[in-house]
Amino acid sequence: MRKLEEKREILYVIRTMDVLMSSGVGLEAAIHTIGTGGYGIISKDFSTIMEKLRSGKSKGLEKEIKGLMNKSESEGYRRLLNTMYTNLTQNTDLIETLRKQGKRMEEDRNEDVKKYIEDLSGVPETLLSIGMIGPIILAIVGLIPQLMSGDLGAFMKLPPASTIQSVVNVGLIATLFGMIMIGLKAHTKDPGL
Repeated sequence: MRKLEEKREILYVIRTMDVLMSSGVGLEAAIHTIGTGGYGIISKDFSTIMEKLRSGKSKGLEKEIKGLMNKSESEGYRRLLNTMYTNLTQNTDLIETLRKQGKRMEEDRNEDVKKYIEDLSGVPETLLSIGMIGPIILAIVGLIPQLMSGDLGAFMKLPPASTIQSVVNVGLIATLFGMIMIGLKAHTKDPGL
């Protein structure tokens, strides 16, 4: 769950930090702004860092960011924290690095969305086929005892009507279950963007 929230918010955090820091705001103020913003789990993490810094219970911003790196689950968030840590310890160009990360992350998201669309391309047809053809075939199976009565019934031995009705009911439930499973499969492939 945390990983999905991180992946969902990280690009917005990077873009916000880029804008803030390009306009002259320092790293600590940018962390404070994101900590008060609506960036989900990342805002909570940054807010916790700022609370520790204000209360004096912290060993410094570098140590707090290093601790978050171990806590983070998504690659993008870990990369951002590593960039921030490197900037604090080695005074690198944070703004340019943020822009590059944002651009790369945007490309990755676009690829994920394209892959998701490709994976879902056959789902509507499959659901329609199962949802329409399955019940029609099962209805025909249910009508077999009525169709096979009389002279044709003497030629072939059919199971009792109750058995055929049970098969039809189980088939309808299996069709519904199959449609639900296809829908869940499509939902679980959602890139969460």
